[in-house]
Amino acid sequence: MVEIPSFENVESKPGVPKPDPILTADGVMRSFGGLVAVNVRHFEVQRHSITALIGPNGAGKSTFFNLLTGFDTAQEGHGMFDGRELRGMSSAQVARAGMVRTFQLTKALSRMTVIENMRLGAQNQGGENFARALVSPLWKSREKEITEQAEELLTRFKLIEKKDDYAGSLSGGQRKLLEMARALMSKPTMVMLDEPMAGVNPALTESLLDHIVDLRQEGVTVLFVEHDMHMVRRISDWVVVMAEGRIIAEGDPHEVMRDTAVQDAYLGAHHDTNLFEERS
Repeated sequence: MVEIPSFENVESKPGVPKPDPILTADGVMRSFGGLVAVNVRHFEVQRHSITALIGPNGAGKSTFFNLLTGFDTAQEGHGMFDGRELRGMSSAQVARAGMVRTFQLTKALSRMTVIENMRLGAQNQGGENFARALVSPLWKSREKEITEQAEELLTRFKLIEKKDDYAGSLSGGQRKLLEMARALMSKPTMVMLDEPMAGVNPALTESLLDHIVDLRQEGVTVLFVEHDMHMVRRISDWVVVMAEGRIIAEGDPHEVMRDTAVQDAYLGAHHDTNLFEERS
């Protein structure tokens, strides 16, 4: 268990400094042709917190995720993760540094079993080296450790009974659980979740929410993209709002929902829906 950080003295404004940021980005810009998809002046994520990144469709959230995690390259600006410069790092290097991510569309390898998918998420696998692979005693013990870790996570995520099934046979919600569990195989310090609740039935949504909260309790920093404002209110410590590639607001989840700039951004895309009404 870790102490949950307090945002009591953090001002609610775009780009505000945090007491102990694990991730920062400065002057990050990415355009496609004449369209500026991301133009973020300054961004920070507080260590050991759950931060939600929200905004209407086309706001640039997933593109920003890609830039931070090495799946795309910014034309300007740079980021820092846990004291390390992110510029020039590949997605694999970012993951090895301790920042892993999931995707809006799950990346489970359908023709591999659940347990095989899990093993792929582990680092320092001796069998990946050709010379070491020829000498089984050099990697057998590590393989056993990886399998035990994978089975522990599958038990935690209630997928252990599916471990020998092909990943392609899982439901959409189960694939989301598998992807999150696989991300934890590398024992990351930060997890970035791109719309973890999308396409998940209500029963599994509750399970996913509980797992995200558990990650924070274990000392893992979480940054996630989500469209369901009620989910955001329920588990987030801090909310960052993007619109048209820029950060337009930050703050406590309940305060941010009352921000007129946020409401204008959302109402432009969801004019028939009251996104900000509290559920009873």
